[in-house]
Amino acid sequence: MAPVTYERGPVLTPRAQDFPRWYQDVVDKAELADNGPVRGTMVIRPYGYALWERVQAEVDARIKRAGAENVYLPLLIPESYLQREAEHVEGFSPELAVVTHAGGKELPEPLVVRPTSETVFGESMARWIQGHRDLPLLLNQWANVVRWELRPRLFLRTTEFLWQEGHTAHATRADASAYARRIHLQVYRDFFHDVLALPVHVGLKTARERFAGAVNTLACEAMMGDGKALQVATSHEMGQNFATAFDIRYADADGGRPLCWTTSWGLSTRVVGGLVMGHGDDRGLVVPPALAPTQVVVVVVKEDEASLGAARRIQEQLSAAGVRVKVDRRTDQGFGRRVTGWELKGVPVRLEVGPRDVGEGVVTLVRRNSGERRRPTLEAVASLVPALLQQVQGDLLQRGRQRLRDRTADVSSVPEAAEAARTGFGRIPWRTLGVDGEAELARNAVTVRCLQRPDGSLPEADDEDDLVAVVARSY
Repeated sequence: MAPVTYERGPVLTPRAQDFPRWYQDVVDKAELADNGPVRGTMVIRPYGYALWERVQAEVDARIKRAGAENVYLPLLIPESYLQREAEHVEGFSPELAVVTHAGGKELPEPLVVRPTSETVFGESMARWIQGHRDLPLLLNQWANVVRWELRPRLFLRTTEFLWQEGHTAHATRADASAYARRIHLQVYRDFFHDVLALPVHVGLKTARERFAGAVNTLACEAMMGDGKALQVATSHEMGQNFATAFDIRYADADGGRPLCWTTSWGLSTRVVGGLVMGHGDDRGLVVPPALAPTQVVVVVVKEDEASLGAARRIQEQLSAAGVRVKVDRRTDQGFGRRVTGWELKGVPVRLEVGPRDVGEGVVTLVRRNSGERRRPTLEAVASLVPALLQQVQGDLLQRGRQRLRDRTADVSSVPEAAEAARTGFGRIPWRTLGVDGEAELARNAVTVRCLQRPDGSLPEADDEDDLVAVVARSY
């Protein structure tokens, strides 16, 4: 496909020519984000933030259906909190931003700008949990975090990013494990499937890749348009590590004071980067209708009363049908430039209304994902579009499934796994790969993304027989 052009010339670098450059072009030209004034930070622009707000709304609703409640915890954390959990400090210390002065004076204790709120949740839970009736305690936070990133890339790896982090405490390991899996499958996997139309591999991380301090890490791994993996969500069974560090206990029915079992889980603005690379094409973003802030844009070709009136009626009818619709009446700008702009933003359906269309009683309809054009009657638009949006959503999911199948190869040796990772995912028996094979692949920038059962389902533990390692290059 030739590069799409504005009236002034080429817009996007073709993906096949330079995928990373194409990604940066889309983030810039679709007005998603700019670089911030501090290296590694980003300014999320209105359209990029609208996408994140849709992610928040969809994920937050699922989290609440799972029984968790939202809280907010401080941005600044005493350094001593992190030191109370040695594995946690080891996992994050290279990325910490530390405040040593405030109010013109040196602080008696350095404060860490949160890389995660694990330790503050631990301290709070220790105070809030008294008896067994306080369990399970299911909490979630929407916040920003800071991890000093050496190789930043907008949305994918930034020094400051937005996310949700859930933290829970339970009376038993079984209950904690079941809840972490519920979040992972019913919140994360279902969100990626039903809303983002991006199928994912689910599984357990190996000991090498596990979150610092966790006894199990569950991962969702999506395939991007260039065949690389992107970790888009994780859930962690923390065992009793943090409960031990922060003395999170409860009074049981027998008068004892046993330690709680805890979990943590999170998803970040990295999802927006996954949307770009998972669905985008040489014309820009392709946004699934279930996620799109604007599902339909009505582009007025010429600002005459008949065209404007028809556009307003379409907007009212579609809004009444529950469609997120916007009218573009910026006729002081060139029509081609506006069309290219909406294609860059990936709006699922575009309706073009001009004097000739209105005279003929029709509207020009264009599907963003396929480029298909049709001219339905003005009367048919209100009933046609909602069903079309569902069809587009289904088509994007089917395309994602097909790409995942086509680019995932079952292999039987370490060299074959490395070769499969050149263009996609390789699946190799874990007993064949093992920790030695994992280390060998890592020397060539190929990692085990997760361990799963042969049928692709989530295992109960990483020592099950017949586990399969999913390997890939990753972002």
